[in-house]
Amino acid sequence: MLNQRFLEQLAPYLDRFLVYLQTERQLSPHTCANYQQDLQRLIDFVADCRISEWSDVSERQIRAHVAEIHREGLSAKSIQRHLSSIRSFYRYLAKQGLVEKNPAQGVKAPKVGRPLPETLNVDQINYLLSFPVDDAISARDKAMMELVYSSGLRVSELISLNIHDIDFGAASLIVTGKGRKTRMLPVGGQAVKALQVWLKYRETWANYAESALFISARGQRLTVRSAQLRFDHRAKQMNTQGKVYPHRLRHSFASHMLESSSDLRAVQELLGHEDISTTQIYTHLDFQHLMEVYEKAHPRARKKDD
Repeated sequence: MLNQRFLEQLAPYLDRFLVYLQTERQLSPHTCANYQQDLQRLIDFVADCRISEWSDVSERQIRAHVAEIHREGLSAKSIQRHLSSIRSFYRYLAKQGLVEKNPAQGVKAPKVGRPLPETLNVDQINYLLSFPVDDAISARDKAMMELVYSSGLRVSELISLNIHDIDFGAASLIVTGKGRKTRMLPVGGQAVKALQVWLKYRETWANYAESALFISARGQRLTVRSAQLRFDHRAKQMNTQGKVYPHRLRHSFASHMLESSSDLRAVQELLGHEDISTTQIYTHLDFQHLMEVYEKAHPRARKKDD
């Protein structure tokens, strides 16, 4: 009962924060759910410490909380996200004048080894996208896959596209990314052709009021999960090595653009990354490719048997 009293005093501030994320920051329901899950664990810990005011939480207590969830087996990446949620929550409280300091600011999570993204090489991409188009479903699948690889779209950006977002005259599109930010992207020639074919088929499925670019046979906007399953289906049809999902084509787009142009800033803009450090992971892929070329080509790069 004692902990329940503390919970009742702490919880209303979390409720207000979640409303702020949904209305003012317009974050997705999935992201808001992650914030809620992370901060609910924090509330439980703070209540167990018999603290009723968020301003009374200390850095030492945040460290103890992080140590506790680490012992429970939470991964380093999840702990980083958890700390990010706490910092965001305290920044919100500070704006409301409810706290003066952020106790999570100086707390560090365990380091995470950053895996390199999986990509397909150009030949693999060309073969994957060579499946025949003979009906509406294959036309839609081809258009989706060509567009993701052509413009580096996230799957959420792909399925949120509307017909009026595409400018065929300028071979470009307007996409709404994370945080409801929009950006203009070029559309490659193969993607333009695939889209034009799909639009002819789309007319037989779409209701007059439906504006979504990619729809199901029932005339409704395609879901993220449905798009993922279609990519996987086409990869299996073409016997592509490894699992193929929309983000793998996005990774391939970024890697191939960087290999050809070496323009990190341009690739950052195309991908819609706020922080260039997120884009820099593709430089490791580029270097990996250079190392492979070097080891095959340089006469003294390979170790020779005695």
